Amino acid sequence: MGTGASKNPDSSSHGSDDREDQAGGQLYVSLKMENYNPKGDLIPHVYGSVPLVGSWDPSRALSMERESASMWELSFVVPPNHETLDFKFLLKPKYGNVPCILEEGSNRQLTGGALGGDRRSAMFKFSSDDVLEYKVFIKADRVSPFDLAASWRTYQDNFQPSSVRGIPDVSMNSAADASNENESSASLELDIEHYVVPAPATSANSGLVYAANMTETPRSLSRVGVFSKTDGSSGALHHQKDTGVPVDRPDLTGMQVIVPDTAKYSLAPGLVESKSFGAFSSMQKQEGHRGLFVDRGVGSPRLMKSASSFTVDLKLDSESKNSMPAAAGAVAAGAVADQMLGPKEDRHLAIVLVGLPARGKTFTAAKLTRYLRWLGHDTKHFNVGKYRRLKHGVNQSADFFRGDNPEGLEARNEVAALAMEDMISWMQEGGQVGIFDATNSTRVRRNMLMKMAEGRCKIIFLETLCNDRKIIERNIRLKVQQSPDYAEEPDFEAGYHDFKVRLENYEKFYEPVEEGSYIKMIDMVSGHGGQIQVNNISGYLPGRIVFFLVNTHLTPRPILLTRHGESRDNVRGRIGGDSMISDSGELYSKKLANFVEKRLKNEKAASIWTSTLQRTVLTASPIAGFPKIQWRALDEINAGVCDGMSYEEIKKNMPEEYQSRKKDKLRYRYPRGESYLDVIQRLEPVIIELERQRAPVVVISHQAVLRALYAYFADRPLKEIPHIEMPLHTIIEIQMGVTGLQEKRYKLM
Repeated sequence: MGTGASKNPDSSSHGSDDREDQAGGQLYVSLKMENYNPKGDLIPHVYGSVPLVGSWDPSRALSMERESASMWELSFVVPPNHETLDFKFLLKPKYGNVPCILEEGSNRQLTGGALGGDRRSAMFKFSSDDVLEYKVFIKADRVSPFDLAASWRTYQDNFQPSSVRGIPDVSMNSAADASNENESSASLELDIEHYVVPAPATSANSGLVYAANMTETPRSLSRVGVFSKTDGSSGALHHQKDTGVPVDRPDLTGMQVIVPDTAKYSLAPGLVESKSFGAFSSMQKQEGHRGLFVDRGVGSPRLMKSASSFTVDLKLDSESKNSMPAAAGAVAAGAVADQMLGPKEDRHLAIVLVGLPARGKTFTAAKLTRYLRWLGHDTKHFNVGKYRRLKHGVNQSADFFRGDNPEGLEARNEVAALAMEDMISWMQEGGQVGIFDATNSTRVRRNMLMKMAEGRCKIIFLETLCNDRKIIERNIRLKVQQSPDYAEEPDFEAGYHDFKVRLENYEKFYEPVEEGSYIKMIDMVSGHGGQIQVNNISGYLPGRIVFFLVNTHLTPRPILLTRHGESRDNVRGRIGGDSMISDSGELYSKKLANFVEKRLKNEKAASIWTSTLQRTVLTASPIAGFPKIQWRALDEINAGVCDGMSYEEIKKNMPEEYQSRKKDKLRYRYPRGESYLDVIQRLEPVIIELERQRAPVVVISHQAVLRALYAYFADRPLKEIPHIEMPLHTIIEIQMGVTGLQEKRYKLM
């Protein structure tokens, strides 16, 4: 016979000051009744002492609305001149007054928001032995008139019939409307290049830069005075082809490099220790490198002057950083479960690439890095080729990569160990996922890496295999054109031949992965099927990685991102809502249709994606000839109780919320709404599908959503997402393909 009645503790008055604070508000009352065995068509009603609830006239009682199968609800506002409310419940048909069963017992009373008397269930007596009980839940809150007005605006917007209600989730206009076509053609010139505007400096133009140059800067090498130039070359000591090109050497006079003891990282049987790499000979010392000693090893070196004038100690507390991702939802839940249930080394994950050159390893590593960063995992990409170029120069002939060249083998294993040690050191400082990008084509090399990672991080090998000679040939030509290894080779054919010989050297000694945890991608890059093999993979994050890799490929195609045309709420400066587009928005929709027709006229498999809100559906409506798909995941960020308000109104009436949002827009969650991290979580299926698509896609969505999508392609840090500029009436074209990502912008209005 318990009751769920409650009151708001802030509503009770304890003095004149409290009454003055509440004078500007109104009493908002929420009544709920619960019963699992209702009587026929009898519905709970409320009647009481004020006209709003019938003035004690049962025929004018307010009907409660069904909230669920067993719950009924009624909310109303008590006028300021009726702060004391007496009421009771009754049962009667919704459209009749007979029978009418009154609640047993005395009247219930609300005074100034406080419930007087005892808190009890509602008892309805039909006969001496037939009594029906309803549990009662009562809540009273003091609400400002402004909040009530904002709630009413939202209520009206939500219940106003949508102008696109009858449009199915998947639709297609077979032909453009003649009048619209004429108007749009008149307002958009034939040459769409006329509308191109400069992309921001932080755009997604990674296709203009060699992918390996975008990877992590080698710490263990830069600390010994080796720095990368803009063209990818270095001032490192060179093992070079006989080109006659002078080699720049850094001034390391008086600098001593001390490498940690390497005994604990003893190499697996079969590795050859070279006397020519990793240590300077007496002849080299006489050439201006006095005082420089290099002890071969794999640790991150400490630097100190020969005269002991300074020391840099790089040891950090391994627990100094939180290894949890900056994420919400499923990503956060998965990370918590893995940390609580898995071994300590599983908190740090190393994805070690395996494969022959020109198989798309670096491109795959870059895409995976971008995806994991976007989900909130602290991820870095370590490219061993970058280490090699910094330490041994860019002018390495194909002989350097022979498997039976002991000096070249030792040099390559040395830089691989340096990169691995850098990656593990970064993980111990708080990093979560390291992508180790190299050929790693022999069991001996992979055994060395597993030995180094033992007890420190979990290794998953990611092997890329490709048997399509056309794809391999294309990748070889791109490699020769873009790689810093051939930046100083003016003859393309000579570089092409050298790389082919390098590839043959690797093929002679290549050993497929059969040990440990691994993922094999076999002929996956074309997007036309292929295989993916998985062995000993467990945990949330490894599972997400597999799912991502299954859906990724290198087929070139454009993705066009644009906001909806200007909406009526944009004009009024209000957030959220589901308003229609303004006159300017309608004009943009016609211009957009004309643009899409011209830009994608030869792309018959293209599609148009919108949110479910009418301002995006209306913007897409003039576009003909392409299927249109509505995604709930593309809806604007949910502003919760702030929906329909302006930022000035939020600042004035909800100052604490306004300041919280201003302090951290990424993590701030609107009351009963979403944060940017929530938006990222619900957009993950959209990203996966964009990666899987082989044809162009036009995404018409909203500012917050497009910020998150754009940040993925541009590899922007999470903290920047809420501040990315996403102007109205502008199209952002992102070209995805084997050369990376390129961005182009068109401003139509």
